[in-house]
Amino acid sequence: MDWKKNNKTYQILTAAEKGGYGVVAPIAYNIECILGFIRAAESKRSPLILQVFPWAITYSNGLLIHAAAHAARGASVPVAIHLDHAQDEDLIRHAAADLPFDSIMVDMSHYEMDENLARTKELVKFCNEHQITTEAEPGRIEGGEDGIADTADLEGALTTGEQVEDFIATGIDFLAPAFGNVHGEYGKRGPVLEYERLEMIRKKVNGRVRIVLHGTNGFPVDIMEQCVARGCSKINVNKLVLDDYLAHLKQKAPTASLTTLMEEGTKDIQKLMEWQMDVCGSTGKA
Repeated sequence: MDWKKNNKTYQILTAAEKGGYGVVAPIAYNIECILGFIRAAESKRSPLILQVFPWAITYSNGLLIHAAAHAARGASVPVAIHLDHAQDEDLIRHAAADLPFDSIMVDMSHYEMDENLARTKELVKFCNEHQITTEAEPGRIEGGEDGIADTADLEGALTTGEQVEDFIATGIDFLAPAFGNVHGEYGKRGPVLEYERLEMIRKKVNGRVRIVLHGTNGFPVDIMEQCVARGCSKINVNKLVLDDYLAHLKQKAPTASLTTLMEEGTKDIQKLMEWQMDVCGSTGKA
C-alpha cells in the first residue's frame, strides 16, 4: 500500500529498524506530557511516537488528541500520534475516521484467539481505509495500566511462532509480542524476559512488521538496551518517564502555584524523556 510510505508512524519505525535503534513511545495524559515529550524530542533531535490511551478520547472528547496532533505538526522533528490499547470497536472506528491519529493499537486480546484474529482483521481493514497503520498483541501481556482494562484475570500466554504468522495475516504493521514482559509493576523479582523467544519472533517476522516492546515499567538500562538490540523498534513507556513528574506533584502541589507546578512538572517529564531517548539510541536520529 503506497499510502503507508507517507504514514508518520510507519516512516519513523521503518527508519528505526533500519538504523537499529528504538523510538520511545510515551503515554500522554495532559498538556504537560505533550509539551515535555516533544521538547525532549526536539532537544535530543529524536523521532517520537506520542501515545494516548482511549481514556484521553472519552475524557476530553478528543480535545487532547487534537492538541497533541497540533503540537506534532509544529515540531522540528518527526512526531507521530498513536492510540494505545484500543479495546472498544466503536471507539476504534471513531478514532480512525474522525481524529488525527497516525496509528492505532487494535487490542482484541480480551477475546479468545480465533475471535481476536477475526475482529483484529476487520478493524485493521477499517483503519487502513482511513490511512491509519495498526498494531496488535499476539499472546497476552498480563497486568493492567492506567486507562486500559486489567487483563490480570486472564491466563497469560507467551507469543508463539504460529501466532506471529496469524497476526501478520490480519494486515497489521506493528507486532507487540509477549515474552515475559507485563503491564504494570514487576514486583521485587523484576523483569524476567525470554530473550530467546524474542529472537525467534524477530526471525519469524523477518522484516515484515516492526516489533513493539510493551511493559517497560521499572526497566533498568541494560534490559532496555537488550530489547532494542534484539529488534524492538517501538518502545512503549509510561511511568518510566513520568516518575519524577508524579513525585513532583505529590511534593509541590500543596504549596506551589498551579502555573509553577505545571512548568516545573513539564521540565521533569522532559528530563526523563531525554534520558530514555539516549538509552534507546534515538538521540540524533531525527
